Amino acid sequence: MASPKVSPRSAAVEIAELLDSPEIASLIEQLDATRWTGRPGYSIRTMVGMALAKSLYAIPTWTRVVRLVSEHTSLQAALSCEGDCPSEWACYRFSRKLRQHKHLLDACIGSVLDRLREANPGMGENVAIDGSDLPAYANGQQFLSKNGPERERYSDPDASWGHRSAVSTRKGGGFYGYKIHAAADTLTGLPVAWEVRTASDAETTVALPLIDTARERGFAVKIAIADKGYDNGPFHDGCMDRDVCPITPLRQTPGVVRGDHH
Repeated sequence: MASPKVSPRSAAVEIAELLDSPEIASLIEQLDATRWTGRPGYSIRTMVGMALAKSLYAIPTWTRVVRLVSEHTSLQAALSCEGDCPSEWACYRFSRKLRQHKHLLDACIGSVLDRLREANPGMGENVAIDGSDLPAYANGQQFLSKNGPERERYSDPDASWGHRSAVSTRKGGGFYGYKIHAAADTLTGLPVAWEVRTASDAETTVALPLIDTARERGFAVKIAIADKGYDNGPFHDGCMDRDVCPITPLRQTPGVVRGDHH
């Protein structure tokens, strides 16, 4: 008797199909054209595949990504690096290359979103907006040691201290790093606009720019759903000015307790 369940595809199969997709294949071709000097090194296709593996497996560091790929022959076959896995230093150099050619990466992401919008009519009309923590792998303490001198140099100067909510068994509280702010389509669960900022930036200041970015990408945003942290005048008025309906739980302010909102 056939089982009603379908086993999920492996990440290696997913990565291989993504690398062969028209959008990423075009990105690989464009990045390959930027090579003009130096030793050949690893292929651009392999390095893009390493970045995809880091994302699909949600691995925070390149060191762990390299260790994973070096231990799995199926991933090596998908990335065309059998027996010769890139080092973490090669991955760091490739990350720097991607930042230098951000416009190519943005164009690739834009083409992917265009294809998703065509395949999912109504995508982006209802979005959910929120921010998630991205802890930095750096020491953000103000002093070098207890009662010691104040730190003069930070290994990650762009990071800052922020607050995150409790999730599952993880306690909420302060953390050092960044926040990724995203507007996700409620129909598909896919992000249509996102931005990474330092952890101390308020989430509400990013919400309206996310709506503007989503609309610039062709998504007709009509409803914006957010938690009660976004329940304030600027967010509400900004949504109404954009002809977007904001949906947020009400904060229990004195006025709400009195019933003024009715």
